[in-house]
Amino acid sequence: MKKQNIFLFLLILALFLGGTVEISEGSTVLGILLLFLALLTTSKINFGNPDEEDKSNYTMIMLLGLGIVLSDILFNTASHSRLGTLDIMTFLFGLSLITFGINNNELRRMGTFTAFMSATFLILFLVFFSLFNRLNIDFTHFFDHYFVLLPVVSILNTMQVPIEIIGTETVRMTGVEEMSVIIGGPCSGLYSMFMLIGIIVGYTRLEKFDNKQVYAMLLITAAVAYTSNIFRIISLYLVGYSYGSQTMMFVHTHLGWIIFTVVAGILLYILNKIPRHKVIQNP
Repeated sequence: MKKQNIFLFLLILALFLGGTVEISEGSTVLGILLLFLALLTTSKINFGNPDEEDKSNYTMIMLLGLGIVLSDILFNTASHSRLGTLDIMTFLFGLSLITFGINNNELRRMGTFTAFMSATFLILFLVFFSLFNRLNIDFTHFFDHYFVLLPVVSILNTMQVPIEIIGTETVRMTGVEEMSVIIGGPCSGLYSMFMLIGIIVGYTRLEKFDNKQVYAMLLITAAVAYTSNIFRIISLYLVGYSYGSQTMMFVHTHLGWIIFTVVAGILLYILNKIPRHKVIQNP
């Protein structure tokens, strides 16, 4: 039952992410539909029977989570900014902390999973984007150019697609129309990699995996996330080359979160096949 709940919660997360992406960049109607499906899916989770523990022990954590959620909402409302991945993960982290104040073990288990997942994403984001920028470490441009743009261009060239590099993160391609596109920021795939790493961290904290298994899965996750993003970008450029920029941007809106959902499901399937080390409790 716990495994089923983990899969259902990941489905909810995928629908939630898909809904927010659609509302901000794609179809509002589809986004609302995905959010509605996420709400319906929560009814399928078996939260078990309430425990007898005094939830007042978690009051401060719950209030902290509530403060994070309200602060995120107020900030985005005041700044009139679009809802982005960082906002989603901040909001999710706050909601996860709120579950610690609810007197239900299974719901807290779900909250623990999402708290570790979202916290991992936020820490990685603050290190690789905020801290490195303050230290004048140009990591993102370096990664975008050498690990994303150059491999994508090389593969497309072998496929006889006319594409050339005209900037650190910019390429020009001529197909049914000539277009210049920037490969950078969210297109680098780092956001998806951070989220997938967070899923592994959250899941392995709930289940019993030894350190070697965790490290191996983190390496596999980073490699799979990187490869999937390269596949995603190549697919987008092939669509743009064959059908034009408007079709490419339409596919861009939908393809990312769909690939994320598929990859997350595959990684969790692998995790479920790895034997756990049972903890023997002293009598």
